[in-house]
Amino acid sequence: MAEEVRGPDTTALDEVVTFTSELIRIDTTNRGGGDCRERPAAEYVAERLADAGIEPTLLERTPGRTNVVARIPGTDPSAEALLVHGHLDVVPADPAEWTVHPFSGEVRDGIVWGRGAVDMKNMDAMVLAVVRSWARQGIRPRRDIVLAYTADEEASAEDGSGFLADRHAALFEGCTEGISESGAFSFHPQPGTTLYPIAAGERGTAWLKLTAHGRAGHGSKVNAENAVTRLATAVARIGTHTWPVRLTTTVRAALEELAALHGIDADTGFRDLDLLLDKLGPAAALVEPTVRNSANPTMLEAGYKVNVIPGQAVAYIDGRMLPGTEEEFAATMDELTGPDVEWEFHHREVPLEAPVDSPTFAKLRAAVERFDPAGHVVPFTMSGGTDAKQFSRLGITGYGFSPLRLPPDLDYGALFHGVDERVPVDALHFGVRVLDHYLKSA
Repeated sequence: MAEEVRGPDTTALDEVVTFTSELIRIDTTNRGGGDCRERPAAEYVAERLADAGIEPTLLERTPGRTNVVARIPGTDPSAEALLVHGHLDVVPADPAEWTVHPFSGEVRDGIVWGRGAVDMKNMDAMVLAVVRSWARQGIRPRRDIVLAYTADEEASAEDGSGFLADRHAALFEGCTEGISESGAFSFHPQPGTTLYPIAAGERGTAWLKLTAHGRAGHGSKVNAENAVTRLATAVARIGTHTWPVRLTTTVRAALEELAALHGIDADTGFRDLDLLLDKLGPAAALVEPTVRNSANPTMLEAGYKVNVIPGQAVAYIDGRMLPGTEEEFAATMDELTGPDVEWEFHHREVPLEAPVDSPTFAKLRAAVERFDPAGHVVPFTMSGGTDAKQFSRLGITGYGFSPLRLPPDLDYGALFHGVDERVPVDALHFGVRVLDHYLKSA
């Protein structure tokens, strides 16, 4: 108990800012198709773990696509282990669009700027700062903590968590639960109300490739078998389709808690979901993307000359599936594409759901509310996905928990993959304190 009261030392609060800034300066842009090199960031992390007496293992499926895994032994050998993971790669950023250079890691007026400031080099840095603080203070957690810093999360994860789960499962022996990105950030739906959504679910990934075949010919001729027309018709049907409401356990729990905070009868609201969402106002943004499946056309490929009708046209769709809806999703795609267009999974990962009535979720809630007693923790389902999908192959239940207390005027959601990504120093300090408390009590 005394260790919990002690909390992280002041060095940890300084280090989290330094680590976030310096990791941002290491350009780990993932452009897809294998165009990324995480090794410099992995070596940075490994050096700081080793300096704290924590032995890191560096692993690669592809040269330069480096992952770091380390285990911190707990005091109770019989306890199940906890996985804490974060990715080292980031999405591209165009310096011409930014106020500061996206890979400067500049610290200005109490703000750390740069690509990865919230997705997710901040969390990578917070975890580093916490475990180094433990080493200085001689603190050990109750259960084993397995740290994983992964490559390739922003693409297929084949060189990252997928590779680790498939080829190095022994490193995660005993892990039954994990925490990672996209949860426990402050959200301000209205003045005086602060929510902290903790992710207890993810929609599954269903990236699709559509292929239409037709009869090639001259652009001036009538052609009832035009592959572009066939593809465009299918894409339009998909893009305008209204998916039915499908409330998962996590989404229902989120709606119930949000309704209670707004003084709304949730049972009545469930009979008219659109009305309930309307009554929730800005808070509805936490659940609205996850009450249905979705499928958004994103890429088109067809033809090579304006006066030539091609014999084939291709499109790509970003589809997302709620837990329990995979068969329905596939059947809907069969119907929407029709007889003239073939579809296949270009990349597929499972949807996830974690219990919100578990002792783990209760401890996550308590850790946040300890440092912001006026805040309200609510469960939610991520509209997208994380490395938790790949680690679920090992039987690891994942929660999104990378705590940040942000000012009301900073839109956390817009910063993900957005321009001028940044994180306040105060938010990093809050995250270190919350993570330190949770990981010692887990």
